[in-house]
Amino acid sequence: QVRLVESGGGLVQEGGSLMLSCEASGFIFGTARMAWSRQAPGKQREWVANIESSGASQYAESVKGRFRISRDDVRETLYLQMNNLKVEDTGVYYCRSPLSWGQGVQVTVSS
Repeated sequence: QVRLVESGGGLVQEGGSLMLSCEASGFIFGTARMAWSRQAPGKQREWVANIESSGASQYAESVKGRFRISRDDVRETLYLQMNNLKVEDTGVYYCRSPLSWGQGVQVTVSS
């Protein structure tokens, strides 16, 4: 079955960086549009970025210029490099495939 396992979250100071990973299995990763979403405490889940099988990517305005989504189709792994993190980036980050969500990983940015 489809499996998405996120890792790389943690606690970081404002201005710092983190890199999230999402290991995928159970589907043809190389042809799939993949995405990251996040959910801040008390708020609805929101889209962060997605990447096509071609490598083309799109970003939410709130993270544009600070986050970079990438993929390794050999390792079937999705990444999210997050730089210049802000307190408002705090939340649970989810990896998403066309048919499934990961379990989420916590990112906490302190001031």
